Amino acid sequence: MNILLWHVHGSWTTSFVQGPHRYLLPVLPDRGPDGIGRARTWEWPDRVVEVPAERLRDQDVDVVVLQRPHEYELVRDWLGRTPGVDVPSVFLEHNAPDGDVPLTPHPMRDRPNLPIVHVTHFNSLMWDCGSAPTTVVEHGIVDPGARWTGDIGRCAVVVNEPIRRGRHTGTDLLPDIADALPLDVFGMRVEKLAEHLGLALDRCRTYEDHPQDRMHDALARRAVYLHPMRWTSLGLSLLEAMHLGMPVVAVASTEAARAIPPGAGTVTASTAELREAVRHYAADRAAARAAGAAARDAALARYGLARFLSDWDAVLKEAVS
Repeated sequence: MNILLWHVHGSWTTSFVQGPHRYLLPVLPDRGPDGIGRARTWEWPDRVVEVPAERLRDQDVDVVVLQRPHEYELVRDWLGRTPGVDVPSVFLEHNAPDGDVPLTPHPMRDRPNLPIVHVTHFNSLMWDCGSAPTTVVEHGIVDPGARWTGDIGRCAVVVNEPIRRGRHTGTDLLPDIADALPLDVFGMRVEKLAEHLGLALDRCRTYEDHPQDRMHDALARRAVYLHPMRWTSLGLSLLEAMHLGMPVVAVASTEAARAIPPGAGTVTASTAELREAVRHYAADRAAARAAGAAARDAALARYGLARFLSDWDAVLKEAVS
């Protein structure tokens, strides 16, 4: 099957392109957001093919996976076909709704020929998709292996743009956590986070532009993983930390409670309990090791790559039938 999609979410796409299909990614000369092409920091198979935008009309496209509303018009302009009408298509929604939740209308609502695929059951519950057909394909992760050592007594956090996104990503919760255990924050645009939070640099170190495998090694050396998100979809970095065998501590919001079963870590809406859980796992290696092992087992069972690819194959086959 020839699948057209844009490189929007690198971690998600890394899992998606592990399937048996041919994946066509538009590329533009400036490699901007609508034409990034292949990843530079993830390893993708050769069946992921860059196609210049002006040559898309020459391609045999079996199905389109849309991920942003404006891609609907890009398909019409670049491919010369209308999604869901002239070419089988689905819309993949990565995000939780924003705005007037739970009344937020999905931008692709009420389109019977354009199924909407959500990545979490929480997102599916909260978006108003009207009469559009919907389904859920939960995340799948390329297993990085059990790597946790916890030999660095700090708390790992992965978050992109924590200053701009603020309360959505729980950035304001970090100083309280840093009182229990110093933070190592990985992600994009994190370099001024300590200054923004008024934290000394030894209490909040930041790391940018870590290639995926190096970041996994770095995370696995930290004592505990913190997922402070108040209102996002389910961060793939949380699932990766669970695959690594890390004890995880998470804000009880959106999909976190479903992703982290009892025994695999701590999920709570209490800031005091978040702080105490981080301190507990850092101090008690046996408890941390047991929680990390349970987290890994849970992640492999629910967010394994084989199940993810099988679910997506079913969605795509239905779309082209």
